Amino acid sequence: MSEAPAPAASQAPSLRRLVPRIFSRSGRPDGVDQLLRTVRTHHPKGDLGIIERAYEVASRAHAGQKRQSGEPYITHPLAVAQILAELGLGPRAIAAAVLHDTVEDTAYSLEQLTADFGDEVAMLVDGVTKLDKVKYGESAQAETVRKMIVAMSRDIRVLLIKLADRLHNARTWGFVPPEKAKKKATETLEIYAPLAHRLGIQAIKSELEDLSFAVLHPKIYAEIESLVRQRTPQREQYVHTVIASVEEDLRELRIRGRVMGRPKQLYSVYQKMVVRGREFDDIYDLIGIRVLVGTVRDCYAVLGAIHARWTPLPGRFKDYIATPKFNLYQSLHTTVIGPGGRTVEIQIRTNEMHQQAEYGVAAHWKYKERMSGGKADSKAADADMAWLAHISDWQAETADPGEFLDSLRFEIGAKEVYVFTPKGRVIGLPAGATPVDFAYAVHTEVGHRTMGAKVNGRLVPLESELHSGDVVEVFTSKNPDAGPSQDWLGFVKSTRARSKIRGWFTKERREEAIEQGKEAIARAMRRQNLPLQRLMSQDSFAEVARQLKYEDVTALYAAVGEGHVSTQSVLEKVTALVATEDTTTGAIDLPSVGRSRAPRGGDSGILVRGADDILVKLAKCCTPVPGDEIVGFVTRGSGVSVHRADCTNVKSLMSDPARLIDVEWAPTSKSVFLVQIQVEALDRSGLLSDVTRVLSEHHVNILSATVSTTDDRLALSRFVFEMGDTVHLDRVLNAVRRIEAVYDVYRVTSS
Repeated sequence: MSEAPAPAASQAPSLRRLVPRIFSRSGRPDGVDQLLRTVRTHHPKGDLGIIERAYEVASRAHAGQKRQSGEPYITHPLAVAQILAELGLGPRAIAAAVLHDTVEDTAYSLEQLTADFGDEVAMLVDGVTKLDKVKYGESAQAETVRKMIVAMSRDIRVLLIKLADRLHNARTWGFVPPEKAKKKATETLEIYAPLAHRLGIQAIKSELEDLSFAVLHPKIYAEIESLVRQRTPQREQYVHTVIASVEEDLRELRIRGRVMGRPKQLYSVYQKMVVRGREFDDIYDLIGIRVLVGTVRDCYAVLGAIHARWTPLPGRFKDYIATPKFNLYQSLHTTVIGPGGRTVEIQIRTNEMHQQAEYGVAAHWKYKERMSGGKADSKAADADMAWLAHISDWQAETADPGEFLDSLRFEIGAKEVYVFTPKGRVIGLPAGATPVDFAYAVHTEVGHRTMGAKVNGRLVPLESELHSGDVVEVFTSKNPDAGPSQDWLGFVKSTRARSKIRGWFTKERREEAIEQGKEAIARAMRRQNLPLQRLMSQDSFAEVARQLKYEDVTALYAAVGEGHVSTQSVLEKVTALVATEDTTTGAIDLPSVGRSRAPRGGDSGILVRGADDILVKLAKCCTPVPGDEIVGFVTRGSGVSVHRADCTNVKSLMSDPARLIDVEWAPTSKSVFLVQIQVEALDRSGLLSDVTRVLSEHHVNILSATVSTTDDRLALSRFVFEMGDTVHLDRVLNAVRRIEAVYDVYRVTSS
């Protein structure tokens, strides 16, 4: 991927002094030997030839290209491949990493790559290329993340290559302009680091966080690094004392294991100091010990010995072996009062758990088996893939990309609580979850039919907050027509529950609207003596649906049922189509629409007393609609103009009372009215597009729009549109009112 020029010399020395690690270079490329040695360690029988061929192709393709640091470009794909090799990925994924920039940045085509390396490697390279082509920005970010997740759900190695690519670029952010580096660092903290965490790849997650922290807050980073460094000699001496004591316990228990000090992550220290408001010296886990043993039984034996030696701090013990975290992380955590009264945090886990904690999904044996060519067992559907499958389903259910991104940020950053079913099954839910979230986590149908709940044996309201360790039991209705309540959307916390509830109401309303639309059209056709069988048997309704930009006839029926389109408007278009089609055999004999014994009011929906056939126009200054008190005024040569009684222009019309005339509302199914609304909101990016999108979703035909923003960032938008049914106006206003940042919307009745 091409990079911008190096930063200005005036800014580089300061940053270089504060954060030297982001000015690191890969060193002189010595070919592919080191990479092959690493891959051979994890895959002794793997096909290393494909990596050598990939290196030769990439070297030729990138020949002459330089990175901003001045290094040959080939050092970047080699470094990315090395990161993935250390994670234990197989030869084909490593080959794809070496080639990941060739299609985007060189003349080497995807077709040629497919011919040279096969479909699997080409698919991985293409996936990474597609992610790179979409640029981040305020408006494009949500769609970018959506595409990333979709690509990831097809093959997670695409995301692993992208994470490794981002990690190596982050190591050299010192060579890019400061503003660009800050933008990339923010993006990394919001998207890439949380995704690495969600996949359990602690090694990548921690380094991405530290590097982003270094770029965004270089002075704070340097200060914390200095504080940690000052305490390092004293800390290391203390850690050796603790390690010696734990090793003594291992010997007494006759357990083989390794005891080591935990590395300190600077971003973690920053989070606890700044976000949680703690002093540097008060942060518990500055002293951290990790114990690696052979079996789960050994983990609990070591825990017992440590608690026997030192007093554990109340509330600081966590058993992630019995209840793993969402990313399959497993370990025992305890904090004890160690030698000299200092607090020490200790993690105890097996070697396999340690691999899982550091390398997450990349190290999982099921995943390795699948990547090596073995067919996945349908029952074993990789536990570590469950979240990805859930995200894939969820993004398909979420039509609005902005809502998807907000939910994704919540999902990947959310803390979880762990509750139990009555049979002891552990269910992970977002913090603040309720029994309704629990019900939907068990099964969609269970959620839909939920009518009550017990927590720890006691009846509780459905909006009650659940806590880790709660035993939850839900009661379901036996009524087959039972469904969720609209009120649940006000308190559910999980994305799954929210999307399923919304989906249920959307489906129910749509089916009801379709039936209502069909019945309305059939009634109108019978009332007007139209040939029902003949019209319904032709494709005219499908053509009208296309004209009105609906997906199919069913969507047209739903629109009629919801009041978005008038029945008469549909019938007029259908009869016009049929008449056109029948010109060769004779026009269809249809009764004149609107002919009745009642006085004719015309399309205006106004009845003029004593003058049935006079031209009537609704005034645009006050846009009256049925229900408003109105006044008629005879104009010169333009018929009768109808105003609202409280219109400001009516006062001037009163000066000529002889031209005032009695009018009343007599709307028909084909009457169309102008409506003017004003939207008041806090100004934000994308506000206008959100409002117009909601209006178009309600099939509002916008005739004009004016937008202005005040000095105090209040956005005032005024829209004029056509409407056939005044009941529809309330639906439109309520929909606009639900848009983020909109605090008022109302009909304007005077210019």
